[in-house]
Amino acid sequence: MNLEFSDDQKFIQQNARQFLAEHSSLEVCRKILESDESHDAALWKGVAEMGWLGAAVPEAYGGTGLGYLELVLIAQEIGRALAPIPFASSVYLATEALLHFGSEEQKKRYLPKLCSGELIGTFALHEGIGDIEPSEVAVELAGGKLRGEKLPVLDGDVAGIGIVVVKDAGATSLALVDLNGPGVRRTKLRSFDPSRSQARISFDGATAEVLGKPGKGAEQAERLLDRAAVMMGFEQIGGAERALEITREYTLGRYAFGRPIASFQVLKHRMADLYANNQIALSNGYYAAWALSTGNAELPLAACNVRVAASEAFVKSSQEMIQLHGGVGFTWEFDCHLFYRRAKLLSLVIGSPAAWREKLIRCLESHEAA
Repeated sequence: MNLEFSDDQKFIQQNARQFLAEHSSLEVCRKILESDESHDAALWKGVAEMGWLGAAVPEAYGGTGLGYLELVLIAQEIGRALAPIPFASSVYLATEALLHFGSEEQKKRYLPKLCSGELIGTFALHEGIGDIEPSEVAVELAGGKLRGEKLPVLDGDVAGIGIVVVKDAGATSLALVDLNGPGVRRTKLRSFDPSRSQARISFDGATAEVLGKPGKGAEQAERLLDRAAVMMGFEQIGGAERALEITREYTLGRYAFGRPIASFQVLKHRMADLYANNQIALSNGYYAAWALSTGNAELPLAACNVRVAASEAFVKSSQEMIQLHGGVGFTWEFDCHLFYRRAKLLSLVIGSPAAWREKLIRCLESHEAA
């Protein structure tokens, strides 16, 4: 197994970092957070023009046909920039669902629009506070009509299509829904991280079509979440690395008792712990990215590992970022809270770390039994 990226892949990552440094500074994130906008439309258009939305989609469906190794590196840079765009919900979830479970007609109808940014997609699993297994959903599909409610749905207020986990004739299926059609009512929710919008979506007779095999939705949703966990894990890793870099720079420039506070041993130890956490997450991420790109059977286990490690790394880095900035770290004017908000949001949108730990245990038990 080669854990070194190629020169072309490194160039793509460097190019992504330069583009986001120019077009997605932390001021852009703050602007969306402090406004009523759900995302930065100009940045979304620019990202689409860069070809990132279809990085893992074959050219036949409007993508660039690069691959998942390239996509995770782009995701890492999206995380570093705290980019306020619906990248995760549209790329990691909706596009992946269509690419792997959609019919040929569904792929040709929707994937080119998702890759061009003309259409935003989302994935709706949760039906209230707390974790939920795909098999436990209550939203019902009967006669091609959806009834029920999903919340919170990441980017649900701006998405044009939704991949919805539903109960279908007593079994679980994935349903494809036009969120701009009749029978759909959307309400934007107050979010802990307003730079990434969330919504309540109510279905009252909305027209829907089954995505993938009917009755196989629970299995398909699990596979989709595993894949998304890897890509989102790199986004979390990028955020954790940037938080540590900013914290290090601040402590090197702040003086107390005639010396930089970064020279105090207790701060060195705390930042060394953060660095170790980030490297553990990155190591798990490399293995998971390999499993994702090769279709290896170890993907479910690798996805659990990176999901847990990356969530912990980003949350811990953002928490310590606030603490090590001292009193100013708590203020609105400093950017520390932007990282903390994003870290907490990403740690929950596809299931909490506790839920993924439980899944990790189940994966390990099944491996031992085998």
